[in-house]
Amino acid sequence: MKVLLLKDPKDKDTGPDPYIKELGLYGLEATLIPVLSFEFLSLESLFEKLSHPECYGGLVFTSPRALEAIKICLKENSKKEAWSKSLQQMWNIKPTYVVGKATASLVEEIGLTPQGEKCGNAEKLAEYICSSIPLESLTVYQTTQHPDLQESLSSYFSQQGIPASIVFFSPSGVKFCLQHIQKLSGDVINHVKFAAIGPTTAEALEAAGIPVSCTAGSPTPQDLAVGIHKALHPQNCSLPK
Repeated sequence: MKVLLLKDPKDKDTGPDPYIKELGLYGLEATLIPVLSFEFLSLESLFEKLSHPECYGGLVFTSPRALEAIKICLKENSKKEAWSKSLQQMWNIKPTYVVGKATASLVEEIGLTPQGEKCGNAEKLAEYICSSIPLESLTVYQTTQHPDLQESLSSYFSQQGIPASIVFFSPSGVKFCLQHIQKLSGDVINHVKFAAIGPTTAEALEAAGIPVSCTAGSPTPQDLAVGIHKALHPQNCSLPK
Protein backbone atom coordinates (compact mmCIF):
# COMPACT_ATOMS: atom_id res chain seq x y z
CA MET A 1 0.00 0.00 0.00
CA LYS A 2 1.21 3.49 -0.81
CA VAL A 3 1.61 6.44 1.54
CA LEU A 4 2.23 10.02 0.44
CA LEU A 5 4.28 12.11 2.88
CA LEU A 6 3.90 15.85 2.40
CA LYS A 7 7.23 16.91 3.89
CA ASP A 8 10.83 17.73 3.04
CA PRO A 9 13.40 14.93 3.00
CA LYS A 10 15.65 14.59 6.06
CA ASP A 11 18.31 17.27 6.25
CA LYS A 12 21.30 14.93 6.48
CA ASP A 13 22.64 13.09 3.44
CA THR A 14 23.36 9.81 5.22
CA GLY A 15 20.82 7.00 5.04
CA PRO A 16 17.16 6.90 4.05
CA ASP A 17 14.53 9.24 5.42
CA PRO A 18 13.43 7.80 8.80
CA TYR A 19 9.71 8.08 7.96
CA ILE A 20 10.15 6.13 4.73
CA LYS A 21 12.25 3.55 6.55
CA GLU A 22 9.79 3.10 9.42
CA LEU A 23 6.73 2.84 7.17
CA GLY A 24 8.61 0.30 5.08
CA LEU A 25 8.75 -2.00 8.13
CA TYR A 26 4.97 -2.22 7.86
CA GLY A 27 5.09 -3.01 4.15
CA LEU A 28 4.03 0.52 3.19
CA GLU A 29 5.60 2.22 0.16
CA ALA A 30 6.15 5.84 1.15
CA THR A 31 6.99 8.77 -1.13
CA LEU A 32 8.07 12.27 -0.08
CA ILE A 33 6.90 15.44 -1.78
CA PRO A 34 8.36 18.73 -0.42
CA VAL A 35 5.63 21.21 0.40
CA LEU A 36 7.36 24.30 1.75
CA SER A 37 10.17 26.66 0.85
CA PHE A 38 11.92 28.71 3.50
CA GLU A 39 13.25 32.25 3.29
CA PHE A 40 15.50 33.23 6.18
CA LEU A 41 14.95 36.61 7.77
CA SER A 42 16.48 38.94 10.39
CA LEU A 43 19.74 37.00 10.60
CA GLU A 44 21.73 40.03 11.75
CA SER A 45 19.18 40.64 14.48
CA LEU A 46 19.34 36.98 15.40
CA PHE A 47 23.10 37.00 15.93
CA GLU A 48 22.92 40.32 17.76
CA LYS A 49 20.59 38.69 20.29
CA LEU A 50 22.75 35.56 20.47
CA SER A 51 25.69 37.83 21.23
CA HIS A 52 24.05 38.97 24.49
CA PRO A 53 23.14 35.83 26.47
CA GLU A 54 23.25 37.91 29.64
CA CYS A 55 19.98 39.53 28.56
CA TYR A 56 18.02 36.26 28.43
CA GLY A 57 17.11 33.33 30.62
CA GLY A 58 17.33 30.73 27.87
CA LEU A 59 16.51 29.74 24.30
CA VAL A 60 13.41 28.19 22.72
CA PHE A 61 13.71 26.54 19.29
CA THR A 62 10.36 25.74 17.68
CA SER A 63 11.62 23.93 14.57
CA PRO A 64 14.75 22.64 12.79
CA ARG A 65 14.60 25.71 10.52
CA ALA A 66 15.44 27.97 13.46
CA LEU A 67 18.69 26.01 13.88
CA GLU A 68 19.38 26.35 10.17
CA ALA A 69 19.18 30.12 10.61
CA ILE A 70 21.84 29.98 13.31
CA LYS A 71 24.06 27.73 11.20
CA ILE A 72 23.86 30.27 8.37
CA CYS A 73 25.00 32.96 10.81
CA LEU A 74 27.90 30.80 11.97
CA LYS A 75 29.25 30.34 8.46
CA GLU A 76 30.91 33.75 8.84
CA ASN A 77 34.32 33.18 10.39
CA SER A 78 34.10 36.05 12.85
CA LYS A 79 30.70 34.91 14.17
CA LYS A 80 31.80 31.28 14.29
CA GLU A 81 34.84 32.28 16.32
CA ALA A 82 32.78 34.36 18.74
CA TRP A 83 30.38 31.45 19.19
CA SER A 84 33.05 28.84 19.85
CA LYS A 85 35.19 31.05 22.11
CA SER A 86 32.54 32.36 24.48
CA LEU A 87 28.91 32.50 23.38
CA GLN A 88 28.33 28.75 23.26
CA GLN A 89 29.61 28.33 26.80
CA MET A 90 27.55 31.27 28.08
CA TRP A 91 24.36 29.90 26.53
CA ASN A 92 25.08 26.41 27.83
CA ILE A 93 24.59 27.49 31.43
CA LYS A 94 21.04 28.51 30.48
CA PRO A 95 18.20 26.15 29.44
CA THR A 96 17.66 25.44 25.74
CA TYR A 97 14.14 24.19 24.99
CA VAL A 98 13.05 22.36 21.83
CA VAL A 99 9.71 21.07 20.57
CA GLY A 100 10.86 17.73 19.16
CA LYS A 101 13.67 15.22 18.67
CA ALA A 102 14.70 16.46 15.20
CA THR A 103 15.24 19.96 16.56
CA ALA A 104 17.04 18.54 19.59
CA SER A 105 19.62 16.76 17.43
CA LEU A 106 20.41 20.00 15.58
CA VAL A 107 20.76 21.89 18.86
CA GLU A 108 23.39 19.36 19.90
CA GLU A 109 25.26 20.00 16.64
CA ILE A 110 25.87 23.63 17.62
CA GLY A 111 27.12 22.56 21.02
CA LEU A 112 24.07 23.20 23.20
CA THR A 113 22.14 20.78 25.41
CA PRO A 114 18.41 20.57 24.58
CA GLN A 115 15.55 19.76 26.91
CA GLY A 116 11.81 19.29 26.42
CA GLU A 117 12.17 17.29 23.20
CA LYS A 118 9.69 14.66 24.41
CA CYS A 119 6.90 17.25 24.62
CA GLY A 120 6.16 16.85 20.89
CA ASN A 121 4.12 20.01 20.34
CA ALA A 122 4.15 23.68 21.29
CA GLU A 123 1.30 23.46 23.82
CA LYS A 124 3.02 20.76 25.87
CA LEU A 125 6.36 22.52 25.60
CA ALA A 126 4.81 25.74 26.90
CA GLU A 127 3.49 23.84 29.92
CA TYR A 128 6.95 22.35 30.40
CA ILE A 129 8.66 25.73 30.35
CA CYS A 130 5.94 27.32 32.53
CA SER A 131 3.87 30.15 31.11
CA SER A 132 4.93 32.67 33.81
CA ILE A 133 8.44 32.98 32.37
CA PRO A 134 8.69 36.07 30.10
CA LEU A 135 9.71 35.28 26.53
CA GLU A 136 11.03 37.27 23.59
CA SER A 137 10.39 35.81 20.14
CA LEU A 138 12.14 36.51 16.84
CA THR A 139 10.90 35.28 13.46
CA VAL A 140 13.90 34.09 11.44
CA TYR A 141 12.18 32.42 8.47
CA GLN A 142 8.90 32.44 6.60
CA THR A 143 7.22 29.60 4.73
CA THR A 144 5.98 29.69 1.17
CA GLN A 145 4.72 27.03 -1.21
CA HIS A 146 7.48 24.91 -2.71
CA PRO A 147 7.87 26.00 -6.37
CA ASP A 148 7.59 22.40 -7.64
CA LEU A 149 4.70 21.34 -5.39
CA GLN A 150 1.83 21.32 -7.89
CA GLU A 151 3.92 19.59 -10.57
CA SER A 152 5.21 17.01 -8.07
CA LEU A 153 1.71 16.18 -6.87
CA SER A 154 0.37 15.85 -10.41
CA SER A 155 3.27 13.61 -11.38
CA TYR A 156 2.81 11.39 -8.32
CA PHE A 157 -0.91 10.90 -8.86
CA SER A 158 -0.55 10.24 -12.59
CA GLN A 159 2.27 7.72 -12.13
CA GLN A 160 1.35 6.01 -8.85
CA GLY A 161 -2.37 6.58 -8.55
CA ILE A 162 -4.31 7.44 -5.40
CA PRO A 163 -2.32 6.58 -2.24
CA ALA A 164 -3.91 4.63 0.58
CA SER A 165 -2.87 7.34 3.04
CA ILE A 166 -1.72 10.95 2.85
CA VAL A 167 0.25 12.47 5.73
CA PHE A 168 0.37 16.17 6.51
CA PHE A 169 3.21 17.56 8.59
CA SER A 170 2.05 21.14 9.15
CA PRO A 171 -0.98 23.43 8.84
CA SER A 172 0.93 25.15 6.01
CA GLY A 173 1.00 21.82 4.20
CA VAL A 174 -2.78 21.64 4.48
CA LYS A 175 -3.06 25.19 3.14
CA PHE A 176 -0.81 24.60 0.14
CA CYS A 177 -1.64 20.98 -0.77
CA LEU A 178 -5.21 20.13 0.04
CA GLN A 179 -6.90 21.86 -2.89
CA HIS A 180 -4.56 20.19 -5.38
CA ILE A 181 -5.05 16.80 -3.76
CA GLN A 182 -8.84 17.15 -3.83
CA LYS A 183 -8.77 17.90 -7.56
CA LEU A 184 -6.38 15.04 -8.33
CA SER A 185 -8.27 12.49 -6.20
CA GLY A 186 -11.83 13.27 -7.26
CA ASP A 187 -14.47 11.07 -5.61
CA VAL A 188 -11.84 8.52 -4.57
CA ILE A 189 -10.64 10.96 -1.89
CA ASN A 190 -13.28 9.49 0.45
CA HIS A 191 -11.25 6.26 0.56
CA VAL A 192 -7.96 7.93 1.46
CA LYS A 193 -6.85 7.75 5.11
CA PHE A 194 -5.59 11.18 6.10
CA ALA A 195 -2.98 11.38 8.84
CA ALA A 196 -1.44 14.26 10.80
CA ILE A 197 1.93 14.51 12.52
CA GLY A 198 0.39 16.35 15.48
CA PRO A 199 -2.78 17.92 16.93
CA THR A 200 -2.32 21.35 15.33
CA THR A 201 -2.07 19.82 11.86
CA ALA A 202 -5.05 17.57 12.63
CA GLU A 203 -7.10 20.63 13.60
CA ALA A 204 -6.20 22.32 10.30
CA LEU A 205 -7.40 19.27 8.35
CA GLU A 206 -10.63 19.03 10.32
CA ALA A 207 -11.25 22.75 9.84
CA ALA A 208 -10.98 22.14 6.09
CA GLY A 209 -13.60 19.39 6.34
CA ILE A 210 -11.18 16.47 6.06
CA PRO A 211 -11.67 13.56 8.50
CA VAL A 212 -8.41 12.59 10.21
CA SER A 213 -7.88 8.84 10.47
CA CYS A 214 -4.86 9.10 12.76
CA THR A 215 -2.72 11.62 14.59
CA ALA A 216 0.75 10.54 15.66
CA GLY A 217 1.04 10.18 19.43
CA SER A 218 4.33 12.09 19.17
CA PRO A 219 6.03 13.54 16.08
CA THR A 220 8.29 10.56 15.42
CA PRO A 221 8.52 8.09 12.51
CA GLN A 222 7.70 5.23 14.87
CA ASP A 223 4.49 6.71 16.26
CA LEU A 224 3.33 7.85 12.82
CA ALA A 225 3.94 4.41 11.31
CA VAL A 226 1.99 2.72 14.12
CA GLY A 227 -0.94 5.12 13.63
CA ILE A 228 -1.08 4.68 9.85
CA HIS A 229 -0.79 0.89 10.17
CA LYS A 230 -3.76 0.84 12.56
CA ALA A 231 -5.78 3.15 10.31
CA LEU A 232 -5.15 1.01 7.23
CA HIS A 233 -5.51 -2.34 9.00
CA PRO A 234 -7.99 -1.84 11.86
CA GLN A 235 -8.56 -5.60 12.17
CA ASN A 236 -4.84 -6.45 12.21
CA CYS A 237 -2.81 -4.14 14.43
CA SER A 238 0.18 -6.38 15.12
CA LEU A 239 3.59 -4.72 15.08
CA PRO A 240 6.31 -5.69 12.57
CA LYS A 241 8.89 -8.21 13.70
